[in-house]
Amino acid sequence: MKKQPNSQMCFVCGLENPIGLKMAFYEDDEGHVVAKFTPGDKHQGYPGVVHGGIVTALLDEVLGRVAIAAGRWMVTGRLNMRFRRPIPLGETLTVMGEVVSWKKRTLEARGEIRLADGQVGAEAAGTFLEIPPEKVEGMEEALAFWQVVPD
Repeated sequence: MKKQPNSQMCFVCGLENPIGLKMAFYEDDEGHVVAKFTPGDKHQGYPGVVHGGIVTALLDEVLGRVAIAAGRWMVTGRLNMRFRRPIPLGETLTVMGEVVSWKKRTLEARGEIRLADGQVGAEAAGTFLEIPPEKVEGMEEALAFWQVVPD
């Protein structure tokens, strides 16, 4: 598995974001992206359960990173969530994403969060839109930090 870069301030992967999750993402040769995350009390919604916004952020990020695995910069156009069961705090979760289809400037991707026992806790399907090259150029300062940080 190849480690993907981290950013500076992204909520999910930013290494300098004081309230961020600081997650690491890995891709395989087929473009699948995987991450591990152990939510704590500060990620709580109902007692003992991960907040749905955190669950959504995890899946949004892993699906967007499917595009990164293909060397493209994209933003979320649509994200459909399905919460299958409560996701408990304190268990290591596996967050996974993969390509469903590519079109000219869009990506359809799907992903899921698996609980420690292997059950699916949540699923997402999304459409991601390519960022125009002139917009990417305007992000150069933020992208200067974009780097793979050893484990």
